[in-house]
Amino acid sequence: MYNSKPHQDHDLARLHQHMQQTRLAMLVSHGERGLLATHLPVLLTTSEGEFGTVHAHLARANPQWQDLASGAEALLVFPGDDAYVSPTYYPSKASNPKTVPTWNYTAVHAYGVAEVIHEAAPLLDIVTRLTDRHEQGRDTPWRVTDAPADYLDGMLRAIVGIRLPIARLQGARKLSQNRSAEDFAGVREGLGASRDPLDRQLAAHMRTL
Repeated sequence: MYNSKPHQDHDLARLHQHMQQTRLAMLVSHGERGLLATHLPVLLTTSEGEFGTVHAHLARANPQWQDLASGAEALLVFPGDDAYVSPTYYPSKASNPKTVPTWNYTAVHAYGVAEVIHEAAPLLDIVTRLTDRHEQGRDTPWRVTDAPADYLDGMLRAIVGIRLPIARLQGARKLSQNRSAEDFAGVREGLGASRDPLDRQLAAHMRTL
């Protein structure tokens, strides 16, 4: 992704935290069918490989897994918080009206070549770990073993697993770092005072800089 130097994030722990907090990632690949994208929950194992390894699963009917099986590089997009930035937030606007709106955001992009998994045991492990992750905290969490065994076997035959060791990792924290300290503070306070909770979340990121 295009990411100018002031907005690049190379803090691996923070990038991993962002990925783990993203509930739904986007898997993008290019192959014989052109560009394909699938929205899916994923699991990140930070201890596997230099940048970590991602596990997920796709419907077997989804042709994207065939492009992945051919060795095409894949991109996983992990969107984060974002907010519209109005020029009215800039105190400098009073003396310099040459300003335009922009958008602040956080995002992580992970690249790699995926391994496609067909075997039942590792598939069951992926769906079990995903389920346990998203059911945690519920008073009565649902477990994969709650489903009848024959039904579960059929569901596993209808999916394929993905294991993607991350070869490249890009992080973006576009938080008005390219503005003056005065304008940066104006954006942070403007978003922090917004009635929109998403704006306030972005302002919280700016307070960590």
